[in-house]
Amino acid sequence: MRTLVVHESMFGNTHRVAEAIARGIAPFSSVKAVPVSQARDEDLSGYDLVIVGGPTHVHGMSRESTRHSAEETAGKPDSTVTLEPDAASEGIREWLSSLAPTHGKAVAFDTRVDAPAFLTGRASKGIGRKLRHLGFDLVAESESFLVDKESRLEDGEEIRAEQWGRSLAQQ
Repeated sequence: MRTLVVHESMFGNTHRVAEAIARGIAPFSSVKAVPVSQARDEDLSGYDLVIVGGPTHVHGMSRESTRHSAEETAGKPDSTVTLEPDAASEGIREWLSSLAPTHGKAVAFDTRVDAPAFLTGRASKGIGRKLRHLGFDLVAESESFLVDKESRLEDGEEIRAEQWGRSLAQQ
């Protein structure tokens, strides 16, 4: 089995989650984790499972304006976050919109603030909808991994992501 994990990350949290998911899958499958800026080079038909994730911004997937806001936040003198190298590039929303209809198996994940989903929204909901629209079969419920109000991954979330990856591989 071959698995591709595509992620978008502003402050490194979704990147860390994607890498943890890949670690969980690795004992069971050939797996590659790539930032969305490198995903255009991937032939999705060569993968048995495509896992796509991004940060939740304003109740859904990021867009140019919310990525710009993340850049501004990281650039403030008192900022406690560091911007990922490719954070300003196109995100998951634009990448998914650029794909031709296809078929295969997929699953979505996101990172979001640790609060009820009805308050924060979930990027994975929109990611999953776009994946289905492209022709993918979603093989598992989407998953959210939580960050605190200072945009730091909550304790235990990397371990949980690795376990989730393992469970996906074993399905």
